[in-house]
Parts: sequence; C-alpha cells; structure tokens
Amino acid sequence: MNKTEMIDYIAQKADISKAAAQRALDAAVEAIQNTLAKGDMVTLVGFGTFYVSERAARSGRDPRTGNSIEIKAAKVPKFRAGKALKDAIN
Repeated sequence: MNKTEMIDYIAQKADISKAAAQRALDAAVEAIQNTLAKGDMVTLVGFGTFYVSERAARSGRDPRTGNSIEIKAAKVPKFRAGKALKDAIN
C-alpha cells in the first residue's frame, strides 16, 4: 500500500474527504518525526512503538575499490510491533 492508497482507505473508513484524510495522515507522520527527532518514543497501544536507536561507528568496505572506510555513528528510527498487530497478522 502506498501513500495514495492509504489516503483513499482513511477517507473511506472515516467518511471524510481525501483532502482531510491527507492532512490527517501528514499530521500523524509529522508528529512521529518530530517526537523521534527530540529523542522520545511514540507508543500506539495495540499497534506498536516507534523509537530511536544508536548505531555505533564501524568500519566497512567500499564495494567499488575494496578499500576500508569508516562509517559514522548514527541515530536510526526503529519500530517494535505491539501484541495486537502481531496477532492480527498471524
């Protein structure tokens, strides 16, 4: 499902216009991004938890040259599915 299909689904299920569904989806995504940028978690009970994890610096290889390169430490977003979501797909 892509973003357009998601907007169509939300509009149909919530009985709202596609424009309103798009604004709602954009607002939800923006809220998640802003919260994660602050380093906080977003927990949606029954769905799951979005959180930020630290990835340590490490060395790797450039696939074109085979030379060793240093990969910087980074913060990465992660998602842990909740019980209801796991049960829904099993």
